[in-house]
Amino acid sequence: MIKKVLIANRSEIAVRIIRAAREEGISSVAVYSDVDKDALHVRMADESYNIGLPPAKESYLNADKIIETALKANCQAIHPGYGFLAENADFAKKVEDAGLIFVGPSHASVLAMGDKIQARNLMTKAGVPVVPGILAKIDSFSHAKKEAEQLGYPILVKAAGGGGGKGIRLVSNSNELEAALEAAAREATSAFSDPRVYLEKYLEKPRHIEVQVLADSFGNTVHLFERECSIQRRHQKVIEESPSFIVDDDLRAKMGNAAVRAAKAVNYRSAGTIEFLVDQNKNFFFLEMNTRIQVEHPLTELITGLDLVRLQFRIANGAKIPFTQDQIHRHGHAIECRIYAEDPENNFLPSPGKLHLVRMPQGPGIRVDSGIETGLEISIYYDPILSKIIAWGENRETARQRMLIALRETVVLGVQTPVSFLLDVLNDPNFISGHTHTGFLEEHGFINKPPTDKEVPLEVLVAAALYRPERAVAAEGKTLSSTPWTEIGPWKIGG
Repeated sequence: MIKKVLIANRSEIAVRIIRAAREEGISSVAVYSDVDKDALHVRMADESYNIGLPPAKESYLNADKIIETALKANCQAIHPGYGFLAENADFAKKVEDAGLIFVGPSHASVLAMGDKIQARNLMTKAGVPVVPGILAKIDSFSHAKKEAEQLGYPILVKAAGGGGGKGIRLVSNSNELEAALEAAAREATSAFSDPRVYLEKYLEKPRHIEVQVLADSFGNTVHLFERECSIQRRHQKVIEESPSFIVDDDLRAKMGNAAVRAAKAVNYRSAGTIEFLVDQNKNFFFLEMNTRIQVEHPLTELITGLDLVRLQFRIANGAKIPFTQDQIHRHGHAIECRIYAEDPENNFLPSPGKLHLVRMPQGPGIRVDSGIETGLEISIYYDPILSKIIAWGENRETARQRMLIALRETVVLGVQTPVSFLLDVLNDPNFISGHTHTGFLEEHGFINKPPTDKEVPLEVLVAAALYRPERAVAAEGKTLSSTPWTEIGPWKIGG
């Protein structure tokens, strides 16, 4: 039985896992790099250990150091979260070989689905429709060029050994192919330590719809309905919702059954996600499987009332899934917005810096999964996700309205965030009517859109409120002492 677990991750997902572990009566061990020594997940865990320098390869991707730390801390298990080593089959195997429990699928399942080329072959054999593409790795530019011409442009160059929107390049014609291959391979090497790429036909205006699956070690596999993740930029999800606007009961059953077949084809165990692309005629195609907990898993939790991370722990402990497919019900609608430290007005470039003030929203139907707080330093080394805001309502419009209120209540000072951008998207008539697809942001001008908000920025208002004319004295060479009382006026303490 798992009594103590090491969480091989950081930030909001580490915090989420710590909370689930507490509810299961499991002690938590956090790991951190030098730059994360003051992070929220480090202080929330029961124990914490430094595992190296800030670059991920020297800390959060150092499999041997993480396993060594788990053994040193007398852990029985390691939970990988998402990203970093979560879909690394070698890491899962090392965890198993060290006598530890990997809170997730077996290394064989990770290996089978982690290699996108192999996964496509497996799905074809299992009768799951796949997006047209090549079923072999690219071994030369001439090979890639020949295959691309047979597929027909536009195509996607995709990383063979990872997910999360990394290592993907859209290619419109043969002149762009070589540069795209090199760029995708570089990004794949950096993110997954695997430079292999393959080619896939680019579908015009598809919806990105994924199905949550759950499986135990006794052959029981169920699906927990779908999530739509079509609002993306650079293949990175920005807004997700569940259920999908266009999925009816018939399509839901077909996709759910296909997802279950896909999971069973690799003897899957734990929580996982089968991702599909759905074209304008409601034909669906297997895209990939994420053999881990997803960033957007709270959507499924809110509409089903199930705790996926706690279920991961229980399945890892050898328990059976405590319900059957027909006992799972969905209720209401949920929308999730990801809050990144990035600047939408500057091509979504990362925005590192110190968080001077953080205030997250509250209220009926609002959930916040966060790894930040006031005073935290956001570094340049990792994915810039800060938190996730999830709004639930009896229907889609109620959830949307609650999300608008929540975003307006969100305050993050010190770095740029996409809050205003998210408000614009949620208020767009095409989003409100449910006419979304993976190219939605580009089609409707949200990428590199010039700022339209004419209101004075909050930072300027704060600066004006703190300004005092006496500051001008300093400009004349005189000394002016500065205290909280001279800056913002007198305070009455405890009265």
